[in-house]
Amino acid sequence: MAEKSTSFADYAEPTKIAYVGGRPTELHLRRCKLVYRSPSGVVREKAFEQSSVSLGAIDENDFVINEETVSRRHCTVIQEPNGYILIDQGSTNGTFINGVRVREGFLRPGCTVQLGKAELQFFFADEKVPIVPSDKDRLGRLVGRSLKMRQIYGIIEKIARTGTTVVLEGETGTGKEVVAQTIHQLSERANGPMMVLDCGAVPANLIESELFGHEKGSFTGAIMTRQGLFELANGGTLFLDELGELSLDLQPKLLRALEQREVRRVGSGKALKVDVRVIAATNRNLEQEVKAGRFREDLFYRLSVVRMLLPPLRERRDDIPLLIDHMLQQLPANRRHDGSLRAETVDRDALDLLIEHDWPGNVRELFNVLERAVSFAEGGIVTVRDLPDSVRQPDAPPRASEAHATADGTFKDAKERWVSGFERDYILSLLKKSNGNISHAAREADIDRKYFRKLMRKYDIDAGDAADE
Repeated sequence: MAEKSTSFADYAEPTKIAYVGGRPTELHLRRCKLVYRSPSGVVREKAFEQSSVSLGAIDENDFVINEETVSRRHCTVIQEPNGYILIDQGSTNGTFINGVRVREGFLRPGCTVQLGKAELQFFFADEKVPIVPSDKDRLGRLVGRSLKMRQIYGIIEKIARTGTTVVLEGETGTGKEVVAQTIHQLSERANGPMMVLDCGAVPANLIESELFGHEKGSFTGAIMTRQGLFELANGGTLFLDELGELSLDLQPKLLRALEQREVRRVGSGKALKVDVRVIAATNRNLEQEVKAGRFREDLFYRLSVVRMLLPPLRERRDDIPLLIDHMLQQLPANRRHDGSLRAETVDRDALDLLIEHDWPGNVRELFNVLERAVSFAEGGIVTVRDLPDSVRQPDAPPRASEAHATADGTFKDAKERWVSGFERDYILSLLKKSNGNISHAAREADIDRKYFRKLMRKYDIDAGDAADE
């Protein structure tokens, strides 16, 4: 085996976003390039952005070399944080780097790679692309004209067509799934499927089946063969939400799918090739999770080709009026039977309160607040009286309909407020007691984990924040 050398880091930087003064300034794209000259003298070269490139004689490989001495699946080039590694996949005639046969070894720029008797050269095709804030006030389903959002647009426009794996970080409710959808829509995979898995909403014992599928009879309840999301997303994008919730025992299987671009259904020994771009999202700090031993370091590096931090709504308050106008047009609850809007605008006083609010639940919370407000609005305008207590001033005058409510109505409102307060405090106390572990908290409450997470979303509760309180 060729000796590995950490000095390889001198030759290339990993794909990443460069920040200066907290602002994204440059996107470093790291690509590898393979150049092959056939026996007849035809030169073929191709650059790759993905973290894993397969080479071999059959069409399922990323780089196909149809020569007698090349095995069907001969070897794989893997991108690591400090360079590229060539891994032989059990080939018949061997894999060589600069004439030395290897099972695994680092690749240096300009080196010669042999697959049997077929020769290639390996190069870097790195590119540094400046990130210029977009001049748009929306991109895909994303809405906002603040500098931070226009910087996000600039990054998305640069990376969407590259095929790189992306990790989206940020607080709950900041719109990570909408960003993933926008990247997919602007990519070359836009005509392919986009599948979504919320790793925190699926019981731990079913996630493997959800991701990779299963064969009939492979476990109790598996009454038929089922495709997993990797298969269903073939040719498209797979969005893994709440990635930090993925159990340690499943992380190596996800790593294998990313590296080898193949999956095995539960209960099957057959590997299935898949072509899927993965976008992952988390509201946890994955670097801290790695240090704490809750997330695999190798998987973290495989996923973190490009990491984007989405700003909370309180850091882009200038976007709130634009978001409100957009939501009033899009909210199903704001449409009458004839298609007209219940509320067409928000008055100045209500808008000021909405802008001043800290929005711990971010854009999702704003959406929920407006959904409630339009149901109360009169005369086509949302006023302070239509806003919930969490947003409006404590001394805001009550709505006329509330002031003349019947005793039954008043009791119902009071009961709903009491139940909501109890639910929120109960969920918070359980999460604190279980140190933020949602599974333990749900078992303690004797309720389904999926419903427990639904309550967390209802009250904009973050597991990590609750544990720290």
